[in-house]
Formats: sequence, C-alpha cells, structure tokens
Amino acid sequence: MVIYAIDLFCGVGGLTQGLREAGISVVAGIDIDPSCAHPFEANHPQSRFLLKSVESLSAADLHALWPSNSIRLLAGCAPCQPFSSYARNAPKDHSKWGMLFHFSRLIRDTKPEFVTMENVPGLAREAPFVDFLNTLKEGGYQVAYQTVNVADFGVPQQRKRLVLIASKLGQISLPSPTHSGSKNWLSVKDAIGKLPVLDAGEIDKNDLLHRSARLSPLNSSRIRASKPGGTWRDWPKELVAECHRKESGKHSAGVYGRMRWDQPAPTMTTLCCGFGNGRFGHPEQNRAISLREAAIFQSFPINYQFASANNLISIKRVSKLIGNAVPPKLGEAVGITLIKHFSDISSQTSTTQSKVTHRLGKSKQPL
Repeated sequence: MVIYAIDLFCGVGGLTQGLREAGISVVAGIDIDPSCAHPFEANHPQSRFLLKSVESLSAADLHALWPSNSIRLLAGCAPCQPFSSYARNAPKDHSKWGMLFHFSRLIRDTKPEFVTMENVPGLAREAPFVDFLNTLKEGGYQVAYQTVNVADFGVPQQRKRLVLIASKLGQISLPSPTHSGSKNWLSVKDAIGKLPVLDAGEIDKNDLLHRSARLSPLNSSRIRASKPGGTWRDWPKELVAECHRKESGKHSAGVYGRMRWDQPAPTMTTLCCGFGNGRFGHPEQNRAISLREAAIFQSFPINYQFASANNLISIKRVSKLIGNAVPPKLGEAVGITLIKHFSDISSQTSTTQSKVTHRLGKSKQPL
C-alpha cells in the first residue's frame, strides 16, 4: 500500500520532493506564503497547494485531502525562528510557538499512522517540544528523534537539524546515514564544480536561477583578498570593516568568507547569496554563490523551479525560500525509513495472520 502524505508548512516543496523520491504520495502542501505557490505547483503538479494558515486548518480539511482508508503521514517543519541559535539571546516570543501547538492539535484530531517533523536543534530544549512529544506518546505513537547532520545523508552542506519520526504501528528508528563521516561527505566541488562561470551580478542565459548578486567596489576588493576557508583577518587593514576593528567584533570571523572546494558548504541561511552574510563566497570566482548553487547545496534537483519565467527573480526573495527549505535528500531518507517500517510491520502482520489461519485450519481437522 502507498503512504499518503500532507506536507504542512511546505514552503517550496523540499520535504515533498524528498518524500516523493522515496515513493510516498504527497497529496497536498500547505503554506501561508504566496511565494511558495509557484515553486510547489510547478515542481509537484500531482499535489495540491493550499494557501492557508495551519491555525485555520481543521481535521475535516485534512481528511478531505487524504484518500479514504489510506495509510496517512502528517509531515511538517514549523517555522523555526523562535528556536534558532540566532535567536538564542533574544527575548522569547511565545506567540510564535503557536504553529507547533497547531501541529499537535491536528495530530490529535486526525490520528494519522505516521508523523514526521524537521526543525532546528534548539527546539529540543524548549517546552513546546516536550508538549509535542507528550501529544504523540499520549496518542499511542512510538517516537524516535535526534539531531543529525544533513551531510551524512548526501546533502553537500553542513547543517544540523532535529529530525523526529513517529508511528502508531510499532517501534520505529531514525534513518540510517548514507554518507556517514566526513570522508564520505559531498564537497562544494562535487556539487557545483561543473556549473558555468559567472561574474558578480551576472546571469547565466541558459539558467535564469544561476545568477549572483552584484558587489560594491569595496566588497569586490574584499573578495579578491579572501582565501578559501579563510576570514577577513586575511585582508589588508584598509579593507577590514569598522565593526571588526573593535574589540566586540574581533571574534566575528564567520562572515565575508569563501567556501573551500574540498569541504561541504556551510549552512544555507535565508541570506545565503550575500557575500557579507556568512561564508558564502565562491571558492574561486570573485562573487557570492548564485541562487542555483544555493539550491544545489540544499540538494534540490538542478532543474527545480523557484520562480516563473514571467516574473522578475529577486535574489533576496528566492534565497529566503531556498534557505527555509527542508533539504530534499533528508526528506528522502525519512521517506525511505517510513516505507521500510511500514513494509516490515505489514510483513509481520501477514506472517502472524498466516500462522493463526494455519493453526485454526489444523484444529478443524477430524481426529
């Protein structure tokens, strides 16, 4: 039997892409951001996109999407900003935790066979996650969760994420790494080494997403002075930003950096196509990474669409969509795990039923 999924907080469809690659049928993706509609629908025409807040979703809405009597998966990555390491020292805004509460509500009301969630590691330290776990356990789910590095699953990027899988059908385990250990990780060169060369601000005529942001004259000088894997400390003094000359900024070495060819990319953030926003400089070319390169580092297929040809592509908007996405390869690993789990449970059930039938048949034989 096929597993049918609904992807809450679907974004541009990263998790949907991965689940589909694994063999799970995604019947719908739901998100409140209109910018997600085109990429989701263009890349997943067999799935419905609903522009709707999870807060307003009811059990009846979800039941109407799942086929009747199907094996159901409710998946989602609730907005992670309240739990992100970037917000660690910021005041807690409890109003933003509501999305996770509504995810719990929908689980209680629909009782799907499977649940999966992906989020930032910091969520595991917060009360909303404990409440979420209690909802699952009280609902009869077996739960497995852990922080993983997506590089262990074939994503050419170092990105730590909290992954949770829950099953009503029996004990379940997390996905097994496919590229475990740094020697097996995909590198920047593996991922983008064969893409066409670009200058800063240039657009590849054969792929409108392969475009990079313009650089100011000062930042052009800075990137030329940058070494792969180095920091702004490698620059001549006159190029160093004023904030980094102060005592408070001397330890902020994670910006204005180039990637290294022989290592995975750093975590793709919503600002991943800006040279000054992290280690997002191309290892060799004097520019920040392009939108297409960012998408590839997230493990999206090279032909994945993020904007229609008729619309002006905004680097700021599309990089936000890419940075917020679930890496498809991680979603695929989750999907494969769920399918194997369901197959194993089904086989065990069939074997048990066969044995019972056999025994009943024997007991009816005449003495």
